[in-house]
This record gives sequence, structure tokens and C-alpha cells, in this order.
Amino acid sequence: MSASSASKAGQTVKASSPKKPAAQQSGSRKTPAQQGGKGGKGLVRPAPRAKVRRARLVVSKVDTWSVLKLAFLLSVALGIITVVASLVLWIVLNLTGLFDGINEMLSMLGGNAGGTDIKRFLSLGNVALFATVISVANVILLSVLSVLAALLYNIAASLIGGIGVTLTDD
Repeated sequence: MSASSASKAGQTVKASSPKKPAAQQSGSRKTPAQQGGKGGKGLVRPAPRAKVRRARLVVSKVDTWSVLKLAFLLSVALGIITVVASLVLWIVLNLTGLFDGINEMLSMLGGNAGGTDIKRFLSLGNVALFATVISVANVILLSVLSVLAALLYNIAASLIGGIGVTLTDD
């Protein structure tokens, strides 16, 4: 009589279980490494992979004060880079003898034996002064333009709704 026909008739059927090995019957347990195979209760399972969380956000307003601070710091860094790069370029051009070559070429073209000296106009001090003036003008100009851009963005974002950004959690 099968288990399904016995349960229909109301009789209880005792399921036969396979015999356990002698080592398990005496009460000794195997470690997970000894059990091997699939489905061991003691095995360490990997953590379930978490779902990636996504958040859709809208940048509706930009703080103009924070934009001014960031633009000022970045433009000061750009100004320092400009001054240092111009000084290094002048030193390299001086070491290669480019200024002397230009002086010789101007004296040959102009016919004047020694009246022109390009180093007098492009001295290291003049180059440093010019680069510093340009850098200060850039700091002021970039700071003002970035604040103006932030104000324009805030006006446009109030009309349109801003920029949508989707953030994910990795």
C-alpha cells in the first residue's frame, strides 16, 4: 500500500528512514568540513546579495556662498599654477638661449648692431609681475562669473525644476 492510498484510508504510514552510519549513531558529530557535499548545516553560506538602493534626487537650488568659496579657492590654485608655470617657462627659455637667438635675429633684420635686447622687456621680474596681474584678474573674474552662474541656475531651476540625479548604493 502506497503512502498516498494509506493517507486516504486514514491509516498512518511510518516512513522508513535510511540507516545511519555507526559513527553517527553513537552520538559523535562530524564537523562541517568532514560532512562535505551540499546542504551541510554547519557550512558558512555567503551573505545574500543586497539589492542596490537607488534614490532619484533633484538639485533644485545651489548655495551661492558655497559656490563663491569653492570658485575662489580653485581660481587661486589656478593662479598659483599660472605664475609658477610662467616662471619655469622663462627659465627654460633662458637656459636654452632663445632670448639671445631672438636678439641676434632682430639685429640682423633691423641692421642695428646691438640696440635691441629682448631680455630687457621680458625680464624674469616683468614676467612674474605680468603673470601675477593676470592671475589676480582671473581670481576676481572666475569668482564673479561662478556666482553669476549659480544665481542663473537657481532662477532656471525654480522655473524648470532643476537637474535630476540618480544616486545608487554600491
